[in-house]
Formats: sequence, C-alpha cells, structure tokens
Amino acid sequence: MTAIKYSASFSAVEHLAAIATTKSDFTKLGLSREELGYLKGQIQKDEHFVTINQYKRTVIVYIAEKKDERFLAIEALRRAGNKVCGVFNGIKAGSVTIVDLAGNAEDTIAFAEGMALGNYQFLSHRTQDTKKVKHSLATINIQSRKVDRAQIQRLQIIVDATLKARDLVNEPVNYLNAVQIAAEFQKMGREAGFKVDVLNKTKIESLKMGGLLAVNRGSMDPPTFTIMEWKPGNAKNKKPYILVGKGVVYDTGGVSLKPTANSMDSMKCDMAGAAAVGCTMYAIARAKLPVHVISLVPATDNRPGMNAYVPGDIITMHNGMTVEMLNADAEGRMILADALSYAQKYNPELAIELSTLTGAAAAAIGKYGIVAMGTADKKMNDTLTDSGNNVFERIAQFPFWDEYADLLKSDIADLKNIGGSVAGAITAGKFLQKFTKYPYIHLDIAGPAFIDSAYDYKPKGGTGVGVRLLFDFFSHVM
Repeated sequence: MTAIKYSASFSAVEHLAAIATTKSDFTKLGLSREELGYLKGQIQKDEHFVTINQYKRTVIVYIAEKKDERFLAIEALRRAGNKVCGVFNGIKAGSVTIVDLAGNAEDTIAFAEGMALGNYQFLSHRTQDTKKVKHSLATINIQSRKVDRAQIQRLQIIVDATLKARDLVNEPVNYLNAVQIAAEFQKMGREAGFKVDVLNKTKIESLKMGGLLAVNRGSMDPPTFTIMEWKPGNAKNKKPYILVGKGVVYDTGGVSLKPTANSMDSMKCDMAGAAAVGCTMYAIARAKLPVHVISLVPATDNRPGMNAYVPGDIITMHNGMTVEMLNADAEGRMILADALSYAQKYNPELAIELSTLTGAAAAAIGKYGIVAMGTADKKMNDTLTDSGNNVFERIAQFPFWDEYADLLKSDIADLKNIGGSVAGAITAGKFLQKFTKYPYIHLDIAGPAFIDSAYDYKPKGGTGVGVRLLFDFFSHVM
C-alpha cells in the first residue's frame, strides 16, 4: 500500500505536485525564471494543470477549481490527485512530495487521498510481468504548514482500510470462501485491536438462523457468522451502533440460476457489504474513534448443488417468521434478515446494513451513488447524507412507503422473499425491515461496489465503497 508521510521540507531533486491558487508564491518551488514565466503564462490561460519537466525531476502545479458547493471542489481535488498519480507512475517516480502553496489543509488531504486511492492495484495472483505493470509510486510526502502528522495518520488509516476492502472484493471464491472471509476479519481484528468472534455452522444451527442455513444448503463449504466489536472505554454512545454486511462470497443465483450473459462474471463481489463493514471496523479501531460499534457478517456462497433450497420452500427464520422462497437469487435478504434479527439482542441506537442487494438499485442510479431507505430519523439520515457528500459516496434516498410491503404478502407463509416486477430495490428493503425493531438504514451498494472500468480514483473491479462513508459518519455522528 502507498505510504503517506509528513515532510518538513523538500529538496531540489524531488518530484513535486503543488496545490496552488493564482496568487501563490511559486518561487518556493525552485523554478528558473523561464520556468516561472511559463507557469504564470499557463495560469493566465486558465490552465489548471501545468507540468514542468526538469532534468532531474518533474513539477506539476494544480490550480484548484472553483465549484458551486464545497464538497464538489474537494472531489475535484481528489480527481486531480488521481490524475497526477498517473503522470508520476508514467515516469516511474518512486516518491512525490505534495507542496501546499495554497495553505489549505482540507484541499491538501483531499489531493493526497485521490493520489493514494488512485495508486491501487490488485496483483496478488499475477505471476508474470509483475514488475512491468506494478506502479512505481510507493511514497507520498506532504509538505504543508496547515497539515499535521495526526491528519496524515488518519488519512493513511482511511486509505489502508479502503484498499483492504478492495482486496477482499477482488479475491475469487476459490480463495475467499465463507470460512476465509471470517479468518480475514480475525486477522484485521488482531492488527487493529477490535474483538472478533466467528460462529461456525453448529452454532448457527443452534441459533436457528434459517435464512443463512437455507442459502448454504447448495454449497459444500460451511457458512460463518462473524461478530466484530469495537468498544473503547471513552465511547460516547450508550447503545451500540450496528453494522450488517452481506457476505455472499459468490452468487450463482442458486437454482434460480442467473440467466443473462456474463451475469455471473463479477459475482465474487457479492460480499462487498461484508468487506465494507469489516474494514470500517479496522479503520475506526486503528483511529480509536470514541464510538461503540458492532458489525455482523453472515457469510456463505449461493449455489444450485447439494440439497439447495428451491422456489416454494418455506423457511423459518431466526426470529420465527416464515418466508415463502420464490426466487433463490434473492438470497442476500435471506441471510441479512437473520443478522438483523440477531442484532435485536443489542438494543442498538441504529443499524446500518450494506449489501449488493438488487440489480434494480444499480439500474436506477448506476455506479454514481448508493440507494438508501429505512426507518431512522431525519437527523441520522441527514448525517449520513452529509458524510456521503464529504467522501463523494453520495446517498440517493428512495421512498419507503408502507404500500410496498403489501407486495411481499404470501398466501401460505408470513411473507415472500420477492415482491414482483416493480420497485425491486424498495421491496427488498421492506423485506428486511420486517426483521428490525429499531432504527434502521438500508444501503444498496450494487451499483458502485464493483465497476467494469476505472472511474477517477476508483479502479476497475472492487471499489471499497462504504468504508470512507461509514468512517466519516462515525467521525461526525457523536
């Protein structure tokens, strides 16, 4: 992972990326008179990126763009950082120093964040030409009078956690099955200092988690149920916040096999919600945020083999409710329902659940945001929306009207696991609401969790969406 470090100064041979305004003092960059003249001329032409190639180094000056809203200007800085990262990797630079000529800590941190996130690669399974394709950039130094070491350490934690989530999402199921994802969370817990308990199949059976067990019936690998807890002595909340993440490590659709071309190619990503909540725990524990948080991850793959559950089956869930299963490809809600029901024992202040739950959510807003709905109050939703803007993982609030629950009524059980041909993202959320008796927010990350081509500082494949959002939320909710 990219190291982000504080630097009190820089030398005449270091590659530089300067963040500036039109009124900045560019003489600090060690440029010649001719180079300064060229730079100022380009700025007068409203150029935001100016590159100066010297014999021993490259200097890039970025003039921050003005936007109507502050969060859009911050996102422009992240994107600029990503662009600069590409340039320095192109010239095989090993390190770069960001010079804050504008004297703005927030801008500088955003620029560095874009560089570090954009520098990500997943090369774990490459055995040939690794050196050729591996990015050269290993260290980002920050030279700023306004940025302190604590801010840089915090940024490093956020970036590290996001990249861990990307790694988990990118891992194939022949490595990352339900047992292994639990082991990964245990490893993170040991490293960051939060508690991790993993329930095996026998314990899951004793808890009568019928949804998780039903989905797992088609698999040769056992399910797991991971409980992670961060409870510092200075926690400001009396009742815990609960995070729940969907841990379907691979989804074939079960016996309701996915019918469309290439529809299974990326289904290793169906545990992106689990990766998000686990890596959020890693981040808040390393940062020692004063908040009590518990994360729950039900994990299994969904396959059509063995004694797989089939449409028409009646499944008794953890809370005793019965579900008429009419589509085996609506498996995420089955395992999440058990986790949400289990969460009741903690009497939570709020539960936030993340899942790549529906194609309907992805179709509605694409990779550009997160579909949200639920029963939490306006204050909590507004805080989460603000956090979404802060990290540019924007929240799109969907209606959650009671009438949508009528679409889940069953003639022979308490409810069905699908709602019909309309409002699929919402009926999935209404299904999960049936298993909550506390304030609840459902986040459907199906659109942005895994993308088929790089998009700004988000790489092709797993994006780690949700980690930065939740970290920012817990940094502000108290």
